[in-house]
Amino acid sequence: MNEEKIIQKLLDHDQKFDEFSDKMDENFSKLHDEMLTGFDQILTIVKRLDQERVFTFEIVKRLQKDIDKIKRVLKMS
Repeated sequence: MNEEKIIQKLLDHDQKFDEFSDKMDENFSKLHDEMLTGFDQILTIVKRLDQERVFTFEIVKRLQKDIDKIKRVLKMS
């Protein structure tokens, strides 16, 4: 091969690497956005579950007090 063909091949390879790099950047950006969206959804679910846990705990405390009152009235304890 002569030098011109080698130089042309090198330039072609450089261009292909640049195109590949651009595609990888786009794919990484899409993946990053999808992951952030997924993490936001998970965080929303976890926050909701934590709030439900707090409310459930309060309801259980109230029910326990009611049960204690009923037991006293029925002289069960």
